[in-house]
Amino acid sequence: MITREQIPTVLDHPVHDAEGNKIGEAKHVFLDDVTGHPAWVSVKTGLFGTSESFVPIQDATVVEDHLEVPYAKDTVKDAPNVDVDSGGHLSETEEHRLYEHYGIAWEEAWHQANQPGEGGWARGDTSTPRSGDEAMTRSEERMHVGTERRETGRARLRKYVVTEEVQQTVPVRHEEVVIEREPITDANADQALSGPEISEAEHEVTLHAERPVVETEAVPVERVRLNTEEHVEEETVRGRLRKEHIEADTPGRDRDTGR
Repeated sequence: MITREQIPTVLDHPVHDAEGNKIGEAKHVFLDDVTGHPAWVSVKTGLFGTSESFVPIQDATVVEDHLEVPYAKDTVKDAPNVDVDSGGHLSETEEHRLYEHYGIAWEEAWHQANQPGEGGWARGDTSTPRSGDEAMTRSEERMHVGTERRETGRARLRKYVVTEEVQQTVPVRHEEVVIEREPITDANADQALSGPEISEAEHEVTLHAERPVVETEAVPVERVRLNTEEHVEEETVRGRLRKEHIEADTPGRDRDTGR
């Protein structure tokens, strides 16, 4: 069980189940009118904290920066709906439904909390008037806005191979046979008459030609990596805050509706 002194460290802090799963944020602590000890906590649950569930905290403990309760997350989220604006008290019917949901013996708990001259549960964020103290404390909610880091997506680099058709023009040489005829002159007469007068003969010439030859090589051209950079945007957060007003009805005077 937590003490009254620990209430400020519980409000607006996370509430976890026994397995360490976060259930939600603690919004209100309710006191036992008989003992004055914290007895229930209301927990904001849901994706945007749109639901509020009641959890008994007689067996709860404060662990570092959060409150740990001995109930599973789903059990808390499925708790009967209770109006937290019901004047700071739970009705007998609401108590009964909550006791039954959490498996708490109703008869024993009801008799303990409803002895003569004693009421139900009082709001923990509203002081319980002391005997002889006629003052009334007015409270109001404050909004605390923070941020949480969550994953929005993933980026990855993937390398794959594509084949492209490329074209390049290169000069290619080849040899062709050209027949040259020259008349017999005094300059070449000796060569022309060096062989037999009449005979058969052959002369062969080898022809050559060039053809394109393609070779490829892999060369590095750039390096690519993924980095992240932060951008800051202004986002407006809206919420509904409750505040208490105190009215004074006095005989012979207009109603005082001071804050």
